[in-house]
Amino acid sequence: MKFTRSARTALIAAAAALVATTAPVAVVSAEPAPTGSYIVDTNPLTDHRDVITVHSAAMDKDIPLDVLRPTDRTKPAPVLYLLNGAGGGEDSASWANRTYYTSFFENKHVNVVTPLKGAFSYYTDWQKADPKLGVQKWQTFLTEELPPLLDKELKTTGNNAIAGISMAGTSVLNLAIAKPGLYKMAASYSGCARTSDPLGQRYIRIVVEDRGGADTRNMWGPYNGQGWKDNDPFLQAAKLRGTKIYLSSNSGLPGQDESLEPGSSAGDGVVLADRVAVGGGIEAVTNVCTQQMAQRLKELNIPATVKIRPAGTHSWGYWERELHYSWPQIADAIK
Repeated sequence: MKFTRSARTALIAAAAALVATTAPVAVVSAEPAPTGSYIVDTNPLTDHRDVITVHSAAMDKDIPLDVLRPTDRTKPAPVLYLLNGAGGGEDSASWANRTYYTSFFENKHVNVVTPLKGAFSYYTDWQKADPKLGVQKWQTFLTEELPPLLDKELKTTGNNAIAGISMAGTSVLNLAIAKPGLYKMAASYSGCARTSDPLGQRYIRIVVEDRGGADTRNMWGPYNGQGWKDNDPFLQAAKLRGTKIYLSSNSGLPGQDESLEPGSSAGDGVVLADRVAVGGGIEAVTNVCTQQMAQRLKELNIPATVKIRPAGTHSWGYWERELHYSWPQIADAIK
């Protein structure tokens, strides 16, 4: 999914301003949860990977989930909810298509659940149905409807963590705030926790409005209104107490993936110049947001692991490495 020229220009301008200021067989399950949601079917793709489709009562639509399963299914395993970015897994920019995460988790005793919907939704509950995106009730789906269904279907331990990139790097913090205790840990990779200050709000509008064609006033209400403050992890940070936190961002400067050296991901169908200009600008924004959120957590005496990398842009090679770096802490939190 590409940026329009106006979106590219707005992103770079926002970054500069922010830095300057600081064939499977389907198995059908029809038993509904108390919420009215239910599992539609389970389609095994491999021995370790299923697509489970869940009907969301809140959104009145079916949501496919990419689910990695542990090798040993005779004993319960925890769940890592791993969210995609702005495209929601509806485009090619997904954990499945851009990383080797299936290999990474193959020998790990965990269920990894990734929704394949939610583009430009910020995985939140929208106040109104949007003409472009329709009804969006992702907070309800991810915190109320889905967990009890998967706990039963997958025979989980009941211990959960959540992680996400870019757009979802904001969402995972808001989801942890919305349902204290549901997630033992939240990991945000290149997310922006400032949603109600002018520049943070502009960044979200670029994602939802310029790229997604939707209206953020249907999401959180009038610009600068209370809905934006209620969904600002920076302002609501005190509610993260008791949740383990991992925050990471790169500087926006070219790094190892912005080269043609062996090991770089620059040749994976991505135009290098675009990655440096646009991806560098986006990451410069998330870098400042991440440092501000880290400082806020420090002021509140809420422990967090914070990784500010000296180089790197807003791209998949870095996020895959951050998943690997953060995994030992995630595994320890949900064991």
